[in-house]
Amino acid sequence: MLGRAITELKLGDNAEFSKTIAESDIYLFAGVTGDLNPAHINEEYARNTFFKGRIAHGMLLAGFISTVIGCQLPGPGSIYIGQDLKFRAPARIGDTVTAKVIVKEIIVEKNRVTLETTCTNQEGVLLLDGQATVSPPKKG
Repeated sequence: MLGRAITELKLGDNAEFSKTIAESDIYLFAGVTGDLNPAHINEEYARNTFFKGRIAHGMLLAGFISTVIGCQLPGPGSIYIGQDLKFRAPARIGDTVTAKVIVKEIIVEKNRVTLETTCTNQEGVLLLDGQATVSPPKKG
């Protein structure tokens, strides 16, 4: 099953993915990536930081954007070309993060789509924003 081809997309199309961050998600991400920054995995250390407690890896949230792109919009068969991100606020254990992508530009001749990308928490706080460049799957 392939996602939507460039001719099947229109400006404003959007999709979302939500996940509640568990402590195990942070440890698994740290283990897979090797990012053992104590701000993520050591509560005693993190209590004395600017954030006053552990925070999720920013790139874990960016991975949720990849989930939307690869599984929903444009979907399976899409190729991620680039991503710009700005981290706005931290996500913490127990937060429900919603990643959203919105089609902002369609360049048919290059088979490229520009997507607005955001992650927010359950209170609507913007955690990160940016833009992705994606090549949708080609059909036929």
